[in-house]
Amino acid sequence: MTHRAADRTRYDRATAQLEAPFAVVDLAAFDANAADLVRRAGGKPVRVASKSVRCRALLERVLALPGFAGVMSFTLAESVWLVRAGFRDVLLAYPSVDRAGFAELAADPELASAVTVLVDDPAQLELIDAARAGGSEEIRVCLELDTALRLLGGRVRVGARRSPVGTPERLAELARCVARRPGFRLVGLMAYEGHVAGVGDAVEGYPVVSRGIRLMQRAARRQLVELRAEAVRAVRAVVPDLEFVNGGGTGSVQHTAAEEAVTEIAAGSGLYLPRLFDHYSAFEGRPAALFALPVVRRPGVGVVTVLGGGYPASGPAGRDRLPEPYLPPGLRYDRREAAGEVQTPLLGSPADDLLIGDRVWFRHAKAGELCERFGVLHLVEGDRVVGSVPTYRGEGRTFL
Repeated sequence: MTHRAADRTRYDRATAQLEAPFAVVDLAAFDANAADLVRRAGGKPVRVASKSVRCRALLERVLALPGFAGVMSFTLAESVWLVRAGFRDVLLAYPSVDRAGFAELAADPELASAVTVLVDDPAQLELIDAARAGGSEEIRVCLELDTALRLLGGRVRVGARRSPVGTPERLAELARCVARRPGFRLVGLMAYEGHVAGVGDAVEGYPVVSRGIRLMQRAARRQLVELRAEAVRAVRAVVPDLEFVNGGGTGSVQHTAAEEAVTEIAAGSGLYLPRLFDHYSAFEGRPAALFALPVVRRPGVGVVTVLGGGYPASGPAGRDRLPEPYLPPGLRYDRREAAGEVQTPLLGSPADDLLIGDRVWFRHAKAGELCERFGVLHLVEGDRVVGSVPTYRGEGRTFL
């Protein structure tokens, strides 16, 4: 029996009493992936990205492991909720215009000491000040540096369009702006290299494209080592007691951790290991999060239809954003229908061995977005479900 066939057998056995559709997390795989992130971080703490987990119980599980420290959140409302639930050291990694949230933050010493907000424009400071509503607590601030690879004198740009601040000089000026402004304290710097951390360099069936990606990423890493070090020196000249410098992501943990200027690594997707993280040459993980859909029709030879399935991931529209029919191996989408709103036909010889009521197991293309579809994650150990925990959605928290 192959490894994947064995996994299918034990997942089916563990969940025999559950009615599909449902989602599971394999705890052995989750913990192994967590250990691998810590190993690759080389002694630097890993801040877990909550958007890639979206389940309080699993955030608590990973933060209880040695090597993990702090949360990287995605909205201010989520940050406040997590602190109210007992989490500490929450870095909001995206700018916010949540005026009510800022008023709450500025009025509560516990929140203000536990949450750090991201700023990359003086206008964001203006908005926070206007939203204080009399609250006098000092707001902890992190600046973000644009990490895009720039070639040919800046005429070619590769990287996510995030912060408008792309040079150490501009970052230092923004740091001075924060330092001069009463009610704010600059504590951190973030520089996320999405074009390295979030782009696989070993795309199956595309060797030329994969080689091009590897060449781009090597150039990006060389440029980023210098840029990040210069940026940290420039900001420390303004604020010597900077608490942290955050960088990285699941795909670049070991490279980012090797930079002296970086004090902590961000990662989250590597815990669940969704399908987009199959295409990296530097590491391998174990699929930990899956969902099961029931077979409801057998339209013909080599075809079954499952209930639901239209759960595309964010990003540029394409086949790689669809969930992967994972177990049994060998199933594929009908190109004319793909993953449907309420039903999904699947083609391939394994379909002939599936009966009405059997499960097909899928992997989502991205990590935490799976939890926007399911209210509960069933936790599997071996061939047993050992617990069931709510996702953010299951707790009535759909932040985005």
